[in-house]
Amino acid sequence: MTQPKISIIVPAFNEEKYIESTIQAIRKWTYDKEIIIVDDGSTDKTKEILMKIASDSVIKPIFLKLNQGKGQALKAGIKQAEGEVIMFLDADLGDSAKDADRLLDPIFKNDADMTIAILPRSSMKAGFGLVKKLARSGIYFMTGYQPIAPLSGQRAMKRKVIDQITELVSGFGIEVGLTIDVLRMGFKIKEVEVALYHRETGRDLKGFIHRGKEFIAVAKALFIKWRQQR
Repeated sequence: MTQPKISIIVPAFNEEKYIESTIQAIRKWTYDKEIIIVDDGSTDKTKEILMKIASDSVIKPIFLKLNQGKGQALKAGIKQAEGEVIMFLDADLGDSAKDADRLLDPIFKNDADMTIAILPRSSMKAGFGLVKKLARSGIYFMTGYQPIAPLSGQRAMKRKVIDQITELVSGFGIEVGLTIDVLRMGFKIKEVEVALYHRETGRDLKGFIHRGKEFIAVAKALFIKWRQQR
């Protein structure tokens, strides 16, 4: 059976430390693929690195002039995607990105319309789980589905799934909004354990500010989806 073409969309903002190793890990996959990296107005060397490694037709960089946020970066990538399967991966996965292809098997076997990665538990002291609890509770309240990894940005889906969504939520709430949309349309979701590792925010001021912004974005996404349901 011929496998479909995969469009891997990688939003990146100031990821000079990880972006090359992430891309090279994905590049090793033997699938028919295109890697669409969306540089979201980076101010470090991310753009420079992308211009250096984008030497073949597999890697397709997109450069946004200004930082617009993860949601807008993903939307820009989707517009350019040609694959029958769309995958979202974070830019800071590094070499662990090589294992993200585990998300594809349930799609190929028609066991799921969208897969979501469950990452290993971190030993690092992070937040108090408030954002995850809000996301999980909101998704369950509106769909009856209780996800294990409601905030995971590592996903794969059939093209028909993304094509039926009229408007993706912007910002950090994009994954929560996407999950609710997919379930409301009657598509099947499967969560898959994958040994992926990425940079995490700690219990410092910067970390709490980031999680505060994430909490607000998730709450906004849930409000939008609740209002659409009424």
